[in-house]
Amino acid sequence: MERLLSGEAVRTSLARLVGLCANDMRAAVALAVPFLIRIGTDPEADHRAEAIAVTAEAARMQHQGVSTRADMLRFRGDDEWFFEVTGYLQNWSVQAARDAIAADSDLLLPLLDDPDPEVRIAAAYALAAASAREENILRAFHARLLAEHEPAVRAGLVLAMAQLALAHQDARTVVWMRSCWSDPARPPEVRVSAALGWMCLTDLPVSDELRALLDEFATDEMARLMAPLPWMRAAEDTDGDGLRRCLRIMLHPGNPGAPGTPGAPCPEDHWDDPWS
Repeated sequence: MERLLSGEAVRTSLARLVGLCANDMRAAVALAVPFLIRIGTDPEADHRAEAIAVTAEAARMQHQGVSTRADMLRFRGDDEWFFEVTGYLQNWSVQAARDAIAADSDLLLPLLDDPDPEVRIAAAYALAAASAREENILRAFHARLLAEHEPAVRAGLVLAMAQLALAHQDARTVVWMRSCWSDPARPPEVRVSAALGWMCLTDLPVSDELRALLDEFATDEMARLMAPLPWMRAAEDTDGDGLRRCLRIMLHPGNPGAPGTPGAPCPEDHWDDPWS
């Protein structure tokens, strides 16, 4: 924090905090969240998007590679205990970060209108983790979506809505996601993100209509457009394959076929048995 405040090696300092999250040592990072939010909301600060992104990572347990319908957007429940490598309860670290984001949501909400699209994406990613004030945040997401012109930011806003709705069991957003992906007037990236969100919010079978939509719009170009989104980076196995990997696993839960064929599993997909 001293290095961040002095402006020295900011990127390296932020990377160190991300590294703590990657190594499941979030307790120290959770304590830094209120300060990181103030760095991210300071128009004179450097690396504002990165600072906000670190707050979002502190608010999520390790989930790299998780891309199933049940788990991609899910926060761990209170009855699922996980421990940091230090022995400290990771649930407490994550809850503290989520509470800090909720407490400072009034500082983060204006960032949805920031001139920098990377800041807007990071703000949506952080706000999706808020433990409270979900009604205000969801209204802000919808309002920004109407005004947003950057396709990648639109896709991120929809995924943020879905994650917030999943955390707070918002049935209205489930209905909205269904109407959104089925609406031909919506931009393709919004429809694809809404399709992902809807699949994560429900356990209903994937209809032929939804499969046809994804066949048409979930292209290589769409995968490249969405690849920088933190939700896609968290789901990816190799650089840029987040969308493809999500769709393969969500649409083919049984992973039929041999490795290397469409819909087939990769060795890394065997999360129930890491030695398989």
